Amino acid sequence: MAKLEIAEEVKVVDSGDGFVHDTGHLISKRRGKSLPQWATAWIVLIPAMIFLLLFMFYPILNTFFMAFIQNFSWQKGAGSFAFGNFFAGLQNFCQQWEINDDGVKYCFIYNEIPRFGFENFATVLGNQTFLHSIWNTFELVIIEVPLTIMIALLIATFLNGIKALRGLYQTIFFLPYVTNTIALGLVFQIIFSSGEGGIMNMLITALGGQPVNWLRSTEYHLNEQVTLAPASRFHQGVVIVTYAIWNGLAFKILVFMSGLATIDKQYYDAAKIDGSSNFTIWRRITLPLLSPQILYITITSFIGAFKMYTGVMSVYSSVATTAKNSFYFGGDVGTEWMPIVGWIYKELDSPTAGPGVAAAGSLVLLTIILIITAVQYGVSSKRVHY
Repeated sequence: MAKLEIAEEVKVVDSGDGFVHDTGHLISKRRGKSLPQWATAWIVLIPAMIFLLLFMFYPILNTFFMAFIQNFSWQKGAGSFAFGNFFAGLQNFCQQWEINDDGVKYCFIYNEIPRFGFENFATVLGNQTFLHSIWNTFELVIIEVPLTIMIALLIATFLNGIKALRGLYQTIFFLPYVTNTIALGLVFQIIFSSGEGGIMNMLITALGGQPVNWLRSTEYHLNEQVTLAPASRFHQGVVIVTYAIWNGLAFKILVFMSGLATIDKQYYDAAKIDGSSNFTIWRRITLPLLSPQILYITITSFIGAFKMYTGVMSVYSSVATTAKNSFYFGGDVGTEWMPIVGWIYKELDSPTAGPGVAAAGSLVLLTIILIITAVQYGVSSKRVHY
C-alpha cells in the first residue's frame, strides 16, 4: 500500500513586522506541491459560473435573439428556440435538391430561414392589453411595495424589542415564506369568498355592513334575499394587494431583524441618557443605520413586484376554472388585473403571437426594471450609511 506523504514544510515570508506570513499558496498533502492561489479561486468559482451561464446569461441572450426574430416556422424538433436550432435552420436552407441537365446540383425548394426586425416590439407597444397590464403592474407596485416595507419594518422593530416568545413570533411571521404560493392563494380565496363561509364577508356582516362580491365578474346569489353585484376593480385590487403584502412580509422581516441585531446598543444607551424619546431614537438612529437593508429590500421588492404573476393567478384560480380561462385575471374578458408577466405567458401560449412577441414583452419589462433600479440607486446613494 502506498504511503500518504504529508508535507511538513510551509513556505513563509518574514515581512519585517515581527510576524511570519504565509505566501498564499495551498500545500498539497499528498505530494507536497503548492497550488497557486489563482487556480484555487477558479476551482471555487467554476461551479457557480457554470450555473450562472446555463440558467441566467444563456436564457437572457436567448430571449434577446427571440425578440428580434419575426418568424419561427423554420424551427425543428420540440419547437423551442435555441442557438443550436437557430444555426441548424440557417444551414438547412434547402428543402428539396435537384440536378439540372448539366449535372449541377441546385436547390429546387427553399426552406424558410429566420428573419430579423422590430415588428415584435411594434406589436407589443401597440397592444392595448399590454399597455393595460403595465398600468396594472404599476398600480400594484406603488401600493404594495411601500406598505409591505413599512409593515415589515414596524413588525421587526416590535420583535426586536421583546424578549419573551420572540422565537415563536418570528416563526409565525416567517411561515408565509416557506408556504407554497398556490396554497396561499387558495387560503385567500376562502378568506375573500363570496359564499356563506367567506371570512371577510362574515366579519363585515358582524360589523353591520353588507357582504361584498370580491372576485367574481358576474352577479352572485348569496341566498334568496341577497344578490351581490359583480366585483368592482377596487375590491379585486384589495384582495390582490392584501395577498401580496402577506406573502412578502416574511423575508423583509427577516432582513430587518438581521440588520437590527447588528446595531450597537451603545447608540441607544447614549440617546436615552440625552433624554430622547423612543420615536426620536427610532427615526434618528434605527432608520439611518438600517438604510443598507432598506435599500436592498426596496430594490428587490420592486423587482419582485414587477414580476408578480403566480400570486395573482392563484387568487383567481377558482374563478378562472369557472370562466374556463387559464389566463383569467378578473373582469369580463379576464384582463382586469392582468400583470405584465401574465400577458407574456399568455402571448407565449398564443398561436397567433408566438415566442417572438412574448420575448419582446420580456425585454420591455427588463428595461422598465433596470430604469427603476438605476433611479433608486441614484436617489438612495447619499442616504445610505454603511
